[in-house]
Amino acid sequence: MSCTGPPGAAATLQGARRWRASWAVPSTAAIWKARSRLGVAPLRQLFARVCRPVAAPGTQGAFYHHWRLTAIDGTTFDLADTKANVEAFGRPPRSGRGEQNVGYPQIRMVGLVECGTHAVFDAAMGGLRTGEQTLARTVLSSLRTGMLLLADRGFYSVDLWCKAAATGADLLWRVRKDLVLPVVEQLSDGSYLTEIFDRSDIHHTRRGVPVRAVEYTIAGHEGVYRLITTILDPDKAPAAELAELYAQRYEFESTLDEIKTHLGGSHLVLRSQHPDGAEQELYGFLLVHHAIRHLMHLAALQADRDPDRISFTRSLRVVRRQVTDQATFPPGRLTRAVKATHAASCHRDAAGPTPASSNAK
Repeated sequence: MSCTGPPGAAATLQGARRWRASWAVPSTAAIWKARSRLGVAPLRQLFARVCRPVAAPGTQGAFYHHWRLTAIDGTTFDLADTKANVEAFGRPPRSGRGEQNVGYPQIRMVGLVECGTHAVFDAAMGGLRTGEQTLARTVLSSLRTGMLLLADRGFYSVDLWCKAAATGADLLWRVRKDLVLPVVEQLSDGSYLTEIFDRSDIHHTRRGVPVRAVEYTIAGHEGVYRLITTILDPDKAPAAELAELYAQRYEFESTLDEIKTHLGGSHLVLRSQHPDGAEQELYGFLLVHHAIRHLMHLAALQADRDPDRISFTRSLRVVRRQVTDQATFPPGRLTRAVKATHAASCHRDAAGPTPASSNAK
């Protein structure tokens, strides 16, 4: 389709007499060919360069004392049902009724999220045959001293625990109820010092890894919840506070909902028919999500609010309305447009959505 004047950034260039050629909307085939030429590597490098934790010292809800709250978890994304995607990533296991070729092929992703801002600051991808613990080893390098990493019991192993602790970050992980945790010393806050041992060391012939254990119950839920942490001093992090803090891990699930449901639609299926295109598309979603969350964080700082008190769906609508228009702005007007976006995303009427509270599970 031919246009009398190029839209977007081209209009600004034309106004500055730096764009004289005619312009036409690219076809779907042209976009696909351009994506194929680009490949996944530039998107992967861009993600590694720009997607980092964004919380500042004054960000509400992002820290526990001096620790930056982070969480690790995994998920899968449905892919286009093509032979290439099935061979590269695999399908979910067969159903209990013996059916074959059930469901879409899927790509597995393990990511690190900053709990207070929902910013995904590292991610690793692989096929369904690649376990979450294997992918987790790839993202641990993004942990830093001063972070507190929350993880569910599916990530627990002594080896992975030691690799995560070696980064300098502190850890607060849930463990299985059948894991043997001998009481080495009972502490005043109800927690206790204990040791964890590698599964291969059945008779504990080698020295264990010292950790602190916190056990607690939740009203309305059966059983005892067990956490272990690298923070051995109860005065720095009392057991009751750690038990309450663990619920922040579920901010990862809220992040996935934002990506899969709000950015991707009611049932997100990555459209690319080839493995490289699927990874490229997923990195694209992560980059867009990070950009929106970064904008929301700036808005929260300006309004002196917790980022959780700003609606993601409202912010997404604001960005969608302005993103095409802002491309035509001269640089001098862009700053004012961003400020307007901040103000709109911070605005909430009395019936506006409130963040759902998380309970440990």
